[in-house]
Amino acid sequence: MSHPATHRLDRETALVAGLAASISVISFIFYFRHDAVLLYGDAVAHINIARRVFDSRTPGLLQLGTVWLPLPHLLMIPFLFSAWAWRTGVGASVPSMIAYVLGTIGIFRLVRSALSFRTQSDAAAKISAWLAAIVYAANPNLIYLQTTAMTEALYLALFVWTVVYFFEFAQQAILGDPELQASASSSLMKCGLCLVGTCFTRYDGWFLTLVTLATAVAVFLKTKLFGVKDLRKFTLLVGAAPVLWLAYNAIIYRNPLEFANGPYSARAIEQKTSRPGYPPHPGTHNLPVAGSYFLKSAELNVAEGKWQRLWVFLLLMGTAMSGICNHRLWPLLLLWVPLPFYMLSIAYGGVPIFLPEWWPFSYYNVRYGLEMLPALAVFAALAMYFMSGLVQNSTGKALIRIAVFIFVAASYWSVWRERPVCYREAWINSRSRIALETQLAASLKTLPADSTLLMYLGDHVGAIQQAGISLRRVINEGNHRTWRQPSDPEGLWEQALSNPLNHADFIAATDGDPVSVSLQAKGLVRIAQIQVPGQATTTIYATHSRPQ
Repeated sequence: MSHPATHRLDRETALVAGLAASISVISFIFYFRHDAVLLYGDAVAHINIARRVFDSRTPGLLQLGTVWLPLPHLLMIPFLFSAWAWRTGVGASVPSMIAYVLGTIGIFRLVRSALSFRTQSDAAAKISAWLAAIVYAANPNLIYLQTTAMTEALYLALFVWTVVYFFEFAQQAILGDPELQASASSSLMKCGLCLVGTCFTRYDGWFLTLVTLATAVAVFLKTKLFGVKDLRKFTLLVGAAPVLWLAYNAIIYRNPLEFANGPYSARAIEQKTSRPGYPPHPGTHNLPVAGSYFLKSAELNVAEGKWQRLWVFLLLMGTAMSGICNHRLWPLLLLWVPLPFYMLSIAYGGVPIFLPEWWPFSYYNVRYGLEMLPALAVFAALAMYFMSGLVQNSTGKALIRIAVFIFVAASYWSVWRERPVCYREAWINSRSRIALETQLAASLKTLPADSTLLMYLGDHVGAIQQAGISLRRVINEGNHRTWRQPSDPEGLWEQALSNPLNHADFIAATDGDPVSVSLQAKGLVRIAQIQVPGQATTTIYATHSRPQ
């Protein structure tokens, strides 16, 4: 590629980054002012897992827990030292916003590289790259989620850059030029680092790593351009993350699969919340139904009503035309990896997706469909590229491009009109929880500033966050030595449960949680009780260990 072209690409990339950053900041201000940054209960939990690493009665990396992977929390920590940034959730939004910008740049680079690898970029390639970046960056649901502490924006960015570097590696290797061996090895290692990031962000990354590793082996067997040493280094690199997490669980929890079958795993939660006499979630032990629910959730994340099926049509058309018109684009099939992963997760992993349009007509994990956004963005752009390429006259090409851009705009307008489905999911599922936590926080604020509180934080840690109470003042389920199995009688949490009068000044017990189950009310004074429809009753007690 010529030097001037490189500078044009740099300027275009900078423009893409600047526009994405502007969208990110403006949307964050909007949702922050509308109190929407902390709607997701998972977002609140992510924030407080990161915070308790340094703000806890027992601080340390073991506070990261087991079910959720650690990278999102580690990235949040530097931004949560400020009490205001923690209390408002602002600090935890920063990594997501940065990831959103990087993901947009990655989509732009991926399509641009795919259509002009080692050649001068033409106008058609530029327009297609811009379309893909717009589809990704302008998606209303991603715009909302990147303002929160949820992990979707971070994972998508790492996923996109994994495909970017693997595509570049595959192209360099298949060309068979020995001078490209160093570049191919470098691209492969960068791909490996991105895969490590995905493996420490979401379990989707483990499946992606297996598929990518198998594909890298296939490229090696076909070309043998890069040595066995490079393949071995890549294998060790990408295998390190899952192995380390399994080892961590084995050492700390005495169960390498604690995250998958432990008491806080998705399967355990489903078993706990399932109701006798009711059928299991849709797609259980049924891969076709599981796939249809996941694809429907993907449609809901890009359009409402009649526009949804057209996205699937563009996705399939772009994929098929890429295979027919340019065999070199086959690495882009990695963008389809979320589909088999979620089919298996829904069917056999205890991961439900509930959709407002299909039974059981509710909202739960609808945001998972956003994992198909990179594929929708890239293959929609490629569909436009190849369709316009079939037309000889410039007017026909322009009409096709204008039609696709209008379709994208109309689809996203339909989403904004109805409000993004991820926002609706968060808002609907959070109303009673936030109402309880707001009232509970108001009561907790009245407690003496030097008092100690015994409370289970698994359900309503948001009340502690709203009240601005340091987690050092709260004895909770994270204050025990998890490697002591099956219980730790000498752990702070267990001792406080067995004898709260000697350890805490106040107790917050929610019906059904470990504190309420083990609590003996004898000698305690009830000072407040919070009752909210749809939520278990929470009671605050005072002990006799300090003057009232």
